[in-house]
Amino acid sequence: MRLLFVCVGNSCRSQMAEAIANELGHYAQSAGTKPSEMVSNKARLVLDELGITTSNLYPKGIDKIDSDDFDIIISMGCGVECPNLPIDIDWGLDDPDGKDLDFFRDTRDKIVRLISELPNQTDA
Repeated sequence: MRLLFVCVGNSCRSQMAEAIANELGHYAQSAGTKPSEMVSNKARLVLDELGITTSNLYPKGIDKIDSDDFDIIISMGCGVECPNLPIDIDWGLDDPDGKDLDFFRDTRDKIVRLISELPNQTDA
C-alpha cells in the first residue's frame, strides 16, 4: 500500500510512521506543512531500538507531494489542513516533541499498531 503521513514539522510522528510502514513492506513517505530542520534524535533512537533504518529520513514539505501517488493520506493528529492533500484518516496522536523517551516509545508502538490495522489494498 502507498501511504503518506502528514504533520506540521515532519520531525517525529510522521517520520516514525514513514520508517515503520516501509519496514512493514508498504511504500511510505512523510511530509510537513512547516518542515523542521532535522528529524528528532529521539525518534531515530526509538526506531533504532526496533532495528528500523533511519539513515534515509529527512524532513520534507508538502508542496511537492502529489496526492494521486498515494492510496491513503494520514494526518498524525496535529490538525493539519492541506487544501491540495485530501486527508483520509486522522490518527489523533499527541506530538512527542519535547517529551521523554518513554513517550516516544509509546507513540512508536501506537504507530506500529495503527499501521497494522490499516485495511489491505485488496480490502479497500
